[in-house]
Amino acid sequence: MAGTLGGSYSLTPTPEKVALPGNYLKSSDFDFMNQYLPDLIEEEFERFGNQTIASFLRMASAEIPSDSDLIKWSEEGRLHTKYQAMVPSAYSSGTEKFTLSAADIAAGRTVNVRLNETVLLSSDSDSGEKAHGIVTAIGAGSQDFTVAYYEDTTLGSPFATAAITAFVYGSEFRKGDTGIVGSLDSDNDIYEVKPVIIKDKFEVSGSDMAQISWIHVDNGADMNGYLWYLKSESDTRKRFEDKLEMMMIEHIEAESGSGAETYLHPSGSGGGYAGTEGMFQAIENRGNLWTGGYPTAMADYDDNLKRLDKQGAI
Repeated sequence: MAGTLGGSYSLTPTPEKVALPGNYLKSSDFDFMNQYLPDLIEEEFERFGNQTIASFLRMASAEIPSDSDLIKWSEEGRLHTKYQAMVPSAYSSGTEKFTLSAADIAAGRTVNVRLNETVLLSSDSDSGEKAHGIVTAIGAGSQDFTVAYYEDTTLGSPFATAAITAFVYGSEFRKGDTGIVGSLDSDNDIYEVKPVIIKDKFEVSGSDMAQISWIHVDNGADMNGYLWYLKSESDTRKRFEDKLEMMMIEHIEAESGSGAETYLHPSGSGGGYAGTEGMFQAIENRGNLWTGGYPTAMADYDDNLKRLDKQGAI
C-alpha cells in the first residue's frame, strides 16, 4: 500500500479538512457534463458494519507475531479420560470386562484408568444403553478393565451392542482403604501450521488527483476522520484484511500430491507446505462435533451436556 505524492504516504484520516499526503481519497463519480453541483453527504454510511474479525481477535489477545515459515505451539490436553468403541464381554454376576477396539490395540494404545475409579458407560449406537460402574481390575496388558455395575444387572449385561464409550468421572473407596494406585501425568498436544502469503493492490492515475473531495469515514480502531481523494484505497485495505481473516477461517492444508501443491511448488521444493489449517478444518480434525447417533434428539444432547458440565467434563 505505497505510492508517491510528495513522498510516501499512508491512509490515515485527519480530524480537520487539511490536504496532507496521508489522507487523499479518489473521487471519480462526478459527472462534469452536469451543470449543477450535487449535495455531497460527507459521512459514509456503513451498511455492512465493521466487517472485520481482527478487531475481536485483538480484544481477545488471540494474535501472536511470527517471522518464520513454520509456527508450532502446544495445547493443554483434557483432564478427563474417555475411551470410544470399547468392546464389552465376559459378563458375570454384575461385573463386565471392556476391551479397547482392535484399531486402538493395533496402534499400541493402552488404558490409563485406575482401580476404584468410577466410569460412565454408554452405547455408541442409537439404542441409548448406559450404566455406571467402578473399576475392579485392569488387564495385564492394560488393554482392558473390568467394572462392577452400580445398577442391578441380575438379568445380564446392560449392553447389547459391541461399541461402548467409557468416561471416567470420579472414584470411590471403602473406609480405611489405602490411597489410589498410580498417577496421571499432564498431556500436551503439539501442533504446527504454515503461514500463507496473500496479496492485493490498488492503482490510481495521477490525473485522478486533480479533483479534491472529502468524505468522512470510520475505519475502526479509532481511525475516524476525513479522507482526501483515494477512498478506494481504504476499501482495498479493508478487503485485504477481510481476505486475511477469511483465510484463517476457511482455508485448508493442501494434501500431498494435490494439484494446489503442485501449482504452488512446481519444483517440489515446498516440502508438502501449501495452504494452511483454517479454523473450520481444525474443528473438523480435532474439535468436538455432534454428528447424530446417540443421543438422537438435540434435547437429549443438551441434557447430556448439562450433566457432563456438572461433572466437570466440559
